[in-house]
Amino acid sequence: MEPNQPLESVSPLASPPASLPASPEFQHISVLAQEVITGLQMRAGHYLDATVGGGGHSALMLAADPGVTLTALDQDQQALAAAHRTLAEFADRVRFQQCNFAEFEPGSQKFAGILADLGVSSAQFDWSERGFSFRQDAPLDMRMNQQQGLTAAEIVNQWDETELANLIYTYGEERLSRQIARRIVERRPLETTTQLAETIFHSVPRSYRYGRIHPATRSFQALRIAVNRELEVLERFLQTAPLWLEPEGRLAIISFHSLEDRIVKHAFKESELLRVVTKKPITPTEAETEQNPRARSAKLRIAERISATETKSRNKYRQ
Repeated sequence: MEPNQPLESVSPLASPPASLPASPEFQHISVLAQEVITGLQMRAGHYLDATVGGGGHSALMLAADPGVTLTALDQDQQALAAAHRTLAEFADRVRFQQCNFAEFEPGSQKFAGILADLGVSSAQFDWSERGFSFRQDAPLDMRMNQQQGLTAAEIVNQWDETELANLIYTYGEERLSRQIARRIVERRPLETTTQLAETIFHSVPRSYRYGRIHPATRSFQALRIAVNRELEVLERFLQTAPLWLEPEGRLAIISFHSLEDRIVKHAFKESELLRVVTKKPITPTEAETEQNPRARSAKLRIAERISATETKSRNKYRQ
């Protein structure tokens, strides 16, 4: 195998940014870990972990073969700092960059495989100050990249009732979105996660309050997706990522809700550059979900970059 060209737009970070706020230890159990390693067909070459998080998947990728090198991306500074610690033993084989994967520019670099784990990490949920969870009192933030402007508080307190209802229905798939939005507008300003969760709890019928999930779960999901433009950036990433792969390089995506999974499924199927490897998504085993309940909704889809010759033959067949 010919060595890869050096990265043109990614400069290595020798150490975590010094300005990071103090935070608890970043602990996150990587979902579908062995399935990712098997699916990517790890071999010597350069790989991209587009959402490095705490570095769990990356550590397994680097350990799979001594010839593996890696570019690690994340828009969350705290996650990058944690990944530096996790991957310290592989320091000379890893390059880090803080950015959203949709805005990454690899230059002439091609990758033997690309992974994107779209889930919010356990650590992000557990750090109360980030505002992702309603189980702890915290400001309504929900930003993956804390340098961006838009927060959940701005949406909750400034958007009108119709906009809120449409957001909660579309991104949260919440059938009671209108009455939830009405109660939010009546009760605002709302400054914290628990204030919002309590408002939602009392906006729905009593029979809906004690179901399988908390009645605020879907609304919080919708706000997080909107704050971080998650579906928009995923679509952009899926348009460009196949171009970054070597022939027969693989693209693996782990999603956690139906909106993401549908986008991935259709992008893989419709791409002229990819061959679908997983006809149906790979899901966690019962043993994994028992160990890590947050893995229960994970779905892994994998596609492979086809050769230029096959691309030409496909285009000829379609004409």
